[in-house]
Amino acid sequence: MTAAAPRLIVGLGNPGSQYRETRHNAGFWFCERLADKLGARFSHESRFHGLVANAREAGVWLLMPQTFMNRSGQAVGALARFYRIAPAEILVVHDELDIPPGQLRLKFGGGLGGHNGLKDSSAHLGTNDYWRLRIGIGHPGDRNEVVNYVLKPARREEQELIDEAIERALAAWPKIAGGDWNAATQRLNARPPKPAAPTTP
Repeated sequence: MTAAAPRLIVGLGNPGSQYRETRHNAGFWFCERLADKLGARFSHESRFHGLVANAREAGVWLLMPQTFMNRSGQAVGALARFYRIAPAEILVVHDELDIPPGQLRLKFGGGLGGHNGLKDSSAHLGTNDYWRLRIGIGHPGDRNEVVNYVLKPARREEQELIDEAIERALAAWPKIAGGDWNAATQRLNARPPKPAAPTTP
């Protein structure tokens, strides 16, 4: 459906160099690359509790909360209220345990999947009705290992798949920016083709 174009893109993650390469920061990775693509630069805005970039030509704000994951909504709510951005005009980008590396899911509303960054964002926005781009990072297979897993870097082969998925998401940016969410969803939610098997001479 062609609906409201996004005015705020939020990448979720944890601040600090010790977390930069960890799986939980996949939302930051997307936001940083989108800022590069749009020629926007981040600066710290204390009133918004995060790093903020204004991509004027694209008509969007980019936000990376610096409050740690479980308090992400403090930043999201502050910026959205100040600029009067409706929840339906917000896209939150985050890591997703229930999707394997290399896959993406774009969706509107719905459950929060136990993600603390989404929980706090919904609490501050007063609704679950905003867009999410879920970047697959895979699951450790044991619920007790989840915290340890998301706060560690991905294995090299996993990171390559995650990076490829982020590039596909960036390639779909024109559809998202135009509010053509249906086309973007079809494009991003499709499983990537498996690499062709090497041919023997």
